[in-house]
Amino acid sequence: MPKLICPACDQRFNLTDNRVVCDCGGLLNLVQPLEKLKKQNLKEIFDSRLGARELPDASGVWRYRELLFPVEKIMSRGEGNTRLYPAPQISVELDVEVLFKHEGENPSGSFKDRGMTAAISAGANIGCRNFVCASTGNTSASLASYCAANDLNGIVIIPEGKIAFGKLSQALAFGAKVLQVEGDFDAAMQLVNELGRRFNPENPSESVYVLNSVNPFRIEGQKTIVLEILQQLAWEAPDWIVLPAGNLGNTSAFGKAISEAFDLGLIDKKPRLAAVQATGANPFFNYFKSGWEKFESVENPETIATAIKIGNPQSFLRAKRSIETTNGIVLEATEDEILDAKATIDAAGIGCEPASACSLAGIRQLVKSGEIKPGQKIVGVLTGHLLKDPDTTVNYHSGRLAVSNAARVNRPQKIEADLDAIFKAIGRE
Repeated sequence: MPKLICPACDQRFNLTDNRVVCDCGGLLNLVQPLEKLKKQNLKEIFDSRLGARELPDASGVWRYRELLFPVEKIMSRGEGNTRLYPAPQISVELDVEVLFKHEGENPSGSFKDRGMTAAISAGANIGCRNFVCASTGNTSASLASYCAANDLNGIVIIPEGKIAFGKLSQALAFGAKVLQVEGDFDAAMQLVNELGRRFNPENPSESVYVLNSVNPFRIEGQKTIVLEILQQLAWEAPDWIVLPAGNLGNTSAFGKAISEAFDLGLIDKKPRLAAVQATGANPFFNYFKSGWEKFESVENPETIATAIKIGNPQSFLRAKRSIETTNGIVLEATEDEILDAKATIDAAGIGCEPASACSLAGIRQLVKSGEIKPGQKIVGVLTGHLLKDPDTTVNYHSGRLAVSNAARVNRPQKIEADLDAIFKAIGRE
């Protein structure tokens, strides 16, 4: 049976203790019984479930349930099973093999659904009815969707005026109670942390259960992104996995998944992780650059990549461990690099929201620096769907954003309403 352990004070909890954080305030890790799991042929078990039509095997999260935690009733929307797209034009440009794992294909349009099915199942199964998150958008959309589907009460706290409309519209449409607060995501997260400290494990139905990535069950769900990548590659690990980094839940989850897969013999090498932040919201990059000497939050973070506009990420210690155990690296990407990478991914017919494009921006940097070698296999994780933030896409291609490289701008053309004008516009006069 997995245990919850606090790395800060080493206090241990059973799953039935109904804990999300430790008494000392530390974030809990769910530790798997690896020696027991080694006795099972997990590759064969996981592969036998591919293509299943019924839950839980049909879920790209609960297909890997031996590496998660036991739960009586699963709250699932068939999440996961997202595609791994080859990107031949980008691969030729960079002289490496680039694949994109598109988590925007999840039910609510982002990777958050993987963590949500795990954490909301954990909470609902101990009797919780009220669920809360702080969000820049994707978490709120996912929480609202899962709560609506399971007749639970969803509460989302968002920074006023700092959330993409595509995401806000989901939270509103799914019926969550949306509370807008002055300040940024970090102010909203502080309120949620206070709610979490008031959680009463002896009376969960009257408490508010936190569903941000401070919740250890969220991490367990999100680590299945890596497990699914490995399975899609026939358990041959890529050389690198590159991902956007905001609140650092995914960075934490990915390192955990890689270590567990390696220790269990599912893969014979560890892919290196590269976590990419936006230059205007880069506390983890600065922490890495300092040699892990001191973590300092960024006041008033600012970036067009709203999903990662976070100045005080909650999971920085978990994420540090992930970077260290995978011989990984942390990068930052400028607004121009993010927008150009997004336009490149969009033009390949794949598409993503701005934060997702940090993956390609990071890959380009690593190739240029020689850290990524010619011919290596790289998986870039796209965390959210193109339609999560359509305003940025339209503004970019309409020339309303200040960018230094406008080579990929695809401006709409105004023409007369006749065939000659159409032929002229498409170069077939």
